[in-house]
Parts: sequence; C-alpha cells; structure tokens
Amino acid sequence: MSSTSTILDPAFEDVTRSEASLRRFLHGLPGVDQVGAEARAAGLATRSIKTSAKEFALDLAIRMVDLTTLEGQDTPGKVRALSAKAMRPDPSDPTCPATAAVCVYPDMAGIAKQALGTSGVHVAAVATAFPSGRAALDIKLADTRDAVDAGADEIDMVIDRGAFLAGRYQHVYDEIVAVREACHRENGESAHLKVIFETGELQTYDNVRRASWLAMMAGAHFIKTSTGKVQPAATLPVTLVMLQAVRDFRETTGRMVGVKPAGGIRTAKDAIKYLVMVNEVAGEDWLDPDWFRFGASTLLNDLLMQRTKMKTGRYSGPDYFTLD
Repeated sequence: MSSTSTILDPAFEDVTRSEASLRRFLHGLPGVDQVGAEARAAGLATRSIKTSAKEFALDLAIRMVDLTTLEGQDTPGKVRALSAKAMRPDPSDPTCPATAAVCVYPDMAGIAKQALGTSGVHVAAVATAFPSGRAALDIKLADTRDAVDAGADEIDMVIDRGAFLAGRYQHVYDEIVAVREACHRENGESAHLKVIFETGELQTYDNVRRASWLAMMAGAHFIKTSTGKVQPAATLPVTLVMLQAVRDFRETTGRMVGVKPAGGIRTAKDAIKYLVMVNEVAGEDWLDPDWFRFGASTLLNDLLMQRTKMKTGRYSGPDYFTLD
C-alpha cells in the first residue's frame, strides 16, 4: 500500500504524508510522566462516590459492557445464550438495562445478529487476524468484510504491534485506514471501527500515547487497550493515557473518539474506578456507551450482584445469574 493514504482530517495532511513526517509528529508528542500517571491513576482509584451516584454508575457500567466470548470452543448455542443475557441481563428485573454489545469472532457475527434482532444491542466482531494481527493485508480486509457482511455493527481490529514497535508507523496507519474503508457497506452505512493496541506489548506509556494518536488520525471511532489474550491487559494508568489522548485530540480537531479498556476488569468496584477516571480526565461527555465501553465477560455478573444488593439490601449468590 502506498504512503499516500486517504487523508481523513485536513489538519493532519502534512503529518501523514510520509513515514518521516509521521515519525516526527509522534515522537514530538509530550512524553508521559510514568510516575505521575501511575500516581494520578492510583489517586483517582481511591475516590468514593455517594449511594445515589453508585446506583447510576452500576446501570451506566452495565450499558457500557461489550459482553464478550472469544474462545475456540464458542458454539452457536453459547453465542445465542450470551445474546439473550446481553438483552436481558437480569430477567427478574425489567428495569435492568441491556448491555452495549455482544463481541464475538467474525464467524459468529451472523448468529449474534440474528439473536439480537432489533433489540438495539450491537454486534461487535474482532477481525484482522485477531489476536496477533499477523497476516497479509488482503486477509485482514477479507476478515473484516466477512464480519461486516454478516451484520457486525462494530469491528474490533488489532494493530500490527511488530510493525509499530519497529517504527513502521506509516504501515500501521495505512492498515487502519484500509480496514476502516472495509467497514463500509454498499448501502452507505459503515460499521464503527475500534482499534486494539495490545498495550501489554507496547512496553511504554509513550508508545500508548503514540498509538492512540496514530489510530485517531487514521479514523478510529474507538481506541481499545487489549485483546484480553495478553497480560497485562487493561490497567488504570494505560487507560488514563488513552483518555488524555482522546481529550487532547478533540481539543485539536473537534472530533470525539471513544475508549474501551478490555481484559481483567472483573468487579463493579473496578468498573466504578474507571468511570471516575473518565469523568475526571476526559470529561462527562465520555460517560456514555457511545464513547466508553468495557470489554468483559465476567464483569457483568458482579455488576448485577451489586445492583441487586443496592435494591434489596442483600447479595444474591454468583450462581443467581447465568454464567458467561
């Protein structure tokens, strides 16, 4: 692919024109103060919220969940069951909101789409040789188109971390642009594109900031921490850096980009820490499922348990809700 990619924002036309200009821009971004970022994340994690705010936060967190199954043993039956749970997380309580999406492999996107119907719960499909991202571009694009044709509303792609770490930023940028193009349907609609960095492999917070800007300049609708297949996955400091990036990107361009931490977020307490951080770092505009998501499989059960506790004054056992 040539380095004269589609320019998605005129403000970055000169930046994305060549490998050299892209490198100059990304390495010219302010460095991340590692100690400062980790200290601020730790400080925000100690914030307490009032009971009324906690009730709101639990429902908001449920609405932000991309309920995920990405296993080799996934079956149509499991995906249908997960879709039913996404639509009605607590069948005994009709006031419980639905989740944002069900996230599956591309070959299960059609099953999920059929099961979810007109519920409003989205189908997210991982693509581009997930989780490694190591495949030829034509294979990545075919993977994406298959998922889109099957009805995926959202595509979660992985960047080529090897190329990124080798400093081949133009290659990574061009691939994101090409995958975004592959998200378009013939009817003019387009699946939203989430770009996964696998932050556990990026080694430094500076690299997380660079990857964030690179993906946003290439047209990402969301930037996502992890595949959930590599440790560490989502962390508060990494998410802090990404939230700072989307905030600064909007200040520069006027365009909002969403953030999705994924992997390792298992408790309601953890989810609320992330919501506090979103509010404090990016701002309340991002406190919406359109702009912030949790990639998770087990988180939903704990959110439901805490929600029931607040309503009834007692815990339901973990087996009260269907296992994911």
